[in-house]
Amino acid sequence: MKFTDNKNLKIAYIGGGSRSWARVFMTDLALEGDLGGEIKLYDIDRTAAEDNETIGNRISAMSEASGKWKYTAVGALENALDGADFVIISILPGTFEEMHTDVHLPERLGIYQSVGDTAGPGGTIRALRTIPLFTGFAKAIKQHCPDAWVINYTNPMSLCVRALYHAFPKIKAFGCCHEVFGAQELLAEMVRRRTEEKGVQRSDIHVNVLGLNHFTWFDKASWKNYDLLEMYSEFTDEFYESGFGGDNSELPDKCFTCNNRVKFDLFRNYGLIAAAGDRHLAEFMPGDLYLKNPETAESWGFYLTSVDWRSADLKRKLEQSRRLVSGEENIILKPSGEEGILLIKALCGLTRVISNVNLPNTNGQIGNFPADTIVETNAVFSRDDVRPLYAGNVPEKLLGLMQRHIENQAMTLNAALEFDREKVYRIFEKDPLSNGKSDVKLINEMIKNTLKYLPEEWNK
Repeated sequence: MKFTDNKNLKIAYIGGGSRSWARVFMTDLALEGDLGGEIKLYDIDRTAAEDNETIGNRISAMSEASGKWKYTAVGALENALDGADFVIISILPGTFEEMHTDVHLPERLGIYQSVGDTAGPGGTIRALRTIPLFTGFAKAIKQHCPDAWVINYTNPMSLCVRALYHAFPKIKAFGCCHEVFGAQELLAEMVRRRTEEKGVQRSDIHVNVLGLNHFTWFDKASWKNYDLLEMYSEFTDEFYESGFGGDNSELPDKCFTCNNRVKFDLFRNYGLIAAAGDRHLAEFMPGDLYLKNPETAESWGFYLTSVDWRSADLKRKLEQSRRLVSGEENIILKPSGEEGILLIKALCGLTRVISNVNLPNTNGQIGNFPADTIVETNAVFSRDDVRPLYAGNVPEKLLGLMQRHIENQAMTLNAALEFDREKVYRIFEKDPLSNGKSDVKLINEMIKNTLKYLPEEWNK
């Protein structure tokens, strides 16, 4: 693809109904003066897309917005995709009613989930809803904009990206996740505390990234001439019992509090820095470790995010959208810290960036993972090119646990495409979080509760 005019780009934005991710994207675009063009907004909730159109055009009209874009809500996916240079996917597969089943029904078996969108029973059932949508997106992209770069923000990240490549092997897609940024920021704060350098930023921390999305690790980390794994070992010893961070007093409750004790414990056990939030990391581990019950989670310094909280939070976001659309609330332009726009800028040839990304392991970027696994490693972004960097092997001590998730990733894709309940039963049995707890009747009830969003073959 040749980006001959970076001020006349065409972007298709699929989803964004909750408005929050869409606003982040719009704001970051407005702050990037080297890019501009047209954005077609498509959402199954047409009102949501129209609200984003109003908000986006208001943002673009602001005097301090150096990036100028025209936002248009469209009624069909094909209209959004036609001729697109970039496709952004940020959807909620189903509703919070289905997610309530994903997250809370397994509690009958004593299986607790802190997030429920990637690993564990919740991640599996969510994937059954999501994979058919993403295979549909891939086929539509193949038809209407086969050369477009596709950026996915939807969870379960690994399976969304895998479904895109399964349906359209030549698709130019990758998944973006900000969990690694949080781990880099933790290391930057550690450096600030242990040296006299107070201006250390996340971008100053250089890391080697390897693993699966939300179960990602650093086996190398440095700042200037410092080996940060050595410093982190001392940091872990200092804060292992008390934890570090976790001050989320501005939140309505403690549902996103995390004081990194799970990270510290994983470092002691495996010798690598776990590079996701504790709420995600805990769900990849055996269920009797960090998520035996809510009290166990709290003892490790994190909390379970209930779907009731998410529903209430959505209402708050929708109310804010109403105020922004009506003009009752002013839009504030400030950078989000996300890198999506920077990656678009690099793909347009305006810069060169190294960032973490989710891609198939076809280049062998993780040497002891299968080629079709979606892995998270660093990659070089440059003009019309994303080139994953070789990350090395996952250590043997960790590999066995990772392999269970790799196998479940492959089996979940097959289960979704083949409408195979038997495979779903086996996934539950193999998942470390389930810890051997599985009940066919409960799994069938979970599937029944999400049938509205599944292909009709699941009814047979």
